[in-house]
Amino acid sequence: MAKKQSSPFKNRINIQNKRARFDYDILEKYEAGIQLTGTEIKSIRAGKASLADTYCEFNDGGELFVTNMYVKEYDHGTHYNHAPKRQRKLLLHKKELRKLRQGVQAKGMTIVPLRLYINDRGKAKMEIALARGRKKYDKRQVLRERDIARELDRERKKYI
Repeated sequence: MAKKQSSPFKNRINIQNKRARFDYDILEKYEAGIQLTGTEIKSIRAGKASLADTYCEFNDGGELFVTNMYVKEYDHGTHYNHAPKRQRKLLLHKKELRKLRQGVQAKGMTIVPLRLYINDRGKAKMEIALARGRKKYDKRQVLRERDIARELDRERKKYI
């Protein structure tokens, strides 16, 4: 029986936006492709990207773009290298775009990137979410709940 060959890209790159889950209540998640240049994908595969302070917005044509995403310039690139913080187009189905646009028009809703990863086929994908911003007291409540859950787990381990 032949051994199943795993993809060299599988679960290797997984760049998270850790602040997003703390600052927002996640309502719906979507998987979007990203329109990238050659040197950008090489930098992402090397893990040289950041989603800190990143957000998504629609342009006048109804297309969705990710803004403020940092992708380091490729080390072996020439003068054709990419700009590190340029806007990048997100690729979604029309139905999904329509749903996201309606959600953003509701008060207090926004689209935030959660993570950037390489899928099994070697394509860069971004997990985005329709989210509602949390108030300061909500954030404190989340921290309190995490502490309680952590404490309960410690107590359970003592008796197991």
